[in-house]
Amino acid sequence: MTAAQPSVVVGLMSGTSLDGVSAAVVRFRDDETTGIAWEVLAYDVTPYSDEERTLLGQCLTGTTPEVYCRAHYELGAWLARAATAVMAQAGVPRNEIAAIASHGQTVWHVPAHSTWQIGQPAVIAERTGLPVISDFRARDIAAGGQGAPLVPIADTLLFSSNDAWRVLQNLGGIGNLTIVPPRGVTVGAHTVVRAFDTGPGVVVIDGVTQRLTNGRERYDRDGVLGAAGTAIDAAIDAALADPFFSAEPPKSTGRELFSPAYIDAFIADCRRRVPNATTEDIVATAVALTARSLGLAFERFIPEPVAELVLSGGGAKNPTLAAAITQAVAPIRVQRFDDLFFDGEAKEAVAFALMGYLHLKGRAGNVPSATGARGPRILGSLTPS
Repeated sequence: MTAAQPSVVVGLMSGTSLDGVSAAVVRFRDDETTGIAWEVLAYDVTPYSDEERTLLGQCLTGTTPEVYCRAHYELGAWLARAATAVMAQAGVPRNEIAAIASHGQTVWHVPAHSTWQIGQPAVIAERTGLPVISDFRARDIAAGGQGAPLVPIADTLLFSSNDAWRVLQNLGGIGNLTIVPPRGVTVGAHTVVRAFDTGPGVVVIDGVTQRLTNGRERYDRDGVLGAAGTAIDAAIDAALADPFFSAEPPKSTGRELFSPAYIDAFIADCRRRVPNATTEDIVATAVALTARSLGLAFERFIPEPVAELVLSGGGAKNPTLAAAITQAVAPIRVQRFDDLFFDGEAKEAVAFALMGYLHLKGRAGNVPSATGARGPRILGSLTPS
């Protein structure tokens, strides 16, 4: 890198909910006081069309080599489209943008063994004329880590509290949390940042909503269905008996576990236990599953003196889910990421922009205490412009 290092990075994220591409333009600079100073210049979501969502959904559930190949390149074009849109919104000249940091779409993830994200970076580079950093998870896995969660680097460097232990909980398709100590403070033996996947965020809620409304609704809008139902406790107990929930961190999961077959089995189990269960009851059960999984995570795996839980991701906008989580983790204070920082939907895009910045600076982007990797590693592969 030359002395005049550019500091604006575009972050791109396509998550497990398959809503669309989240894109953020972020200006970073090193700061002697805070470590890294940052400013979100623009944020946008480019929704997927029904046809695009269907194609990605086929990749997540199993399809032909030809479809995987086509989707890899098609998604590269959609990611480039999202990057172009958010750059126009930011009004930053392209010659001031250091790189695009693209997570792509996870197709399959085998913790501590292998991982696969699609979204051809060469297509993004050709369409935008900018260098692209991608394939962020591979190096952590090669170093013995889970390859997830990766957002803890942003939680640590950008979103920690000045005076309290904080858990930052993302509620995308999959739920994941980061336990962050107060900035510059060590409390007892708790001196490292820890993070792990907690289980479903909204993947089960969305799945049962789509299935039970025959696709008319993609998610429980405003939490209306969940609020109107009664959760089936026995079905939640059965779901929480899955070995994932009792496994010690570090751990990660995805749609490999919470698959369409899982959704079908969840619905069937609810109806077996309560034959006259309504759509609202089953959605309420899915909401309670996510909330109780968080409560168990706090009870079993978080000895740190956490004062507040900060919710982000699409699930944070579901008031019924937020209320259930608040009850499950009481008396810990629950806040929305939106109220402390910026639109929580942008958080993961900002996090990958940060990882792109760290790559350009030659710095590690993983948190070994979160992923279990043998040590800090520079993440991502660079595709030149």
